[in-house]
Amino acid sequence: MINFLWPWAVAFLPLPLLVYFLVPAASRTDAALQVPFYVVASHYEGDSSFNQRRTLLRRIILMLMWLCLILAATRPQYIGDPIELPTSGRDLLLAVDISGSMGYEDMELAGRTVTRLMVVKDVVGEFVARRKGDRLGLILFGSQAYLQTPLTFDRFTVRSLLQETPLGIAGQKTAIGDAIGLAVKRLQDRPAENRVLVLLTDGVNTVGEVEPLQAAKLAAQEGIRIYTIGFGAEELVVPGFFSNRRINPSAELDSETLTEIAQLTGGIFQRARSSGELKQIYAALDKLEPIEQDHEIYRPVKSLYYWPLMLVTLLSLLYAAMHPMLTSWLVAGMAELRERRHKQAEAVDA
Repeated sequence: MINFLWPWAVAFLPLPLLVYFLVPAASRTDAALQVPFYVVASHYEGDSSFNQRRTLLRRIILMLMWLCLILAATRPQYIGDPIELPTSGRDLLLAVDISGSMGYEDMELAGRTVTRLMVVKDVVGEFVARRKGDRLGLILFGSQAYLQTPLTFDRFTVRSLLQETPLGIAGQKTAIGDAIGLAVKRLQDRPAENRVLVLLTDGVNTVGEVEPLQAAKLAAQEGIRIYTIGFGAEELVVPGFFSNRRINPSAELDSETLTEIAQLTGGIFQRARSSGELKQIYAALDKLEPIEQDHEIYRPVKSLYYWPLMLVTLLSLLYAAMHPMLTSWLVAGMAELRERRHKQAEAVDA
């Protein structure tokens, strides 16, 4: 349907009549203008019926222009059919560790050895694509924590920004506490039943303004459930000069703190040692029951004011083209051109 945002602008519609009747007419003296085709121009100017028709048409154009301006001033809008937003899910923030240790090549994906971050992008990206109906947000943390995307229904953007994230852009260290604190700040205004944080890291908190357990206690006070995931292989074969040796690339993973964070907030801690285990963990998170929210209705709005303004522009051009002097010049010029062609034809015949 059509809606007018400023309908009170219609009150200006009789303004030209008020000006016509209340403002005294200005005194006018006709100026003389010499043109080389004055005789022809004066002939057309002297046609009273032509002048009357032209004057009437110009007044009609002026009235149409004023009506279009008033119509544009009322801010017409087209309001489309209501669209129900998918608000049956929860507010879910994903906190992903992108510190330097996420560059360890101790994972396999599609039969080849890749970094931890590449596996996370693949698995978490699929998880994001499946969470239809949830508001999703993305927090990236290293030495600092950043909100990459706020809570949104746009899963495509969340997934794209995760895929484009370079390793170590937030610093080489790990600020788990700051990531949780940032999540608390972003979720505290949302409905208490729907606040969920999924935190993935491969290390231990080494930097930051807030201790992880202190941040977890704040999250528990706000009713935020935190699911923690410890990611990284426990065995990696490193080629040596004489023989290969086995190391534990996840030796620094603080599983104890991650477990306590989950327990404090009503979540769970899970350990992922491979890409397969990580997929299973996110599949388990997919089984969380959605909590119903109040339905939100969105109606697309499209402004229409530029259509009457375009019509005003066209009418103004037509009005200018019908100016008496311009009309006389055009008519006289055409008459003079015909006369020159007639003389040239007579000269050729002679």
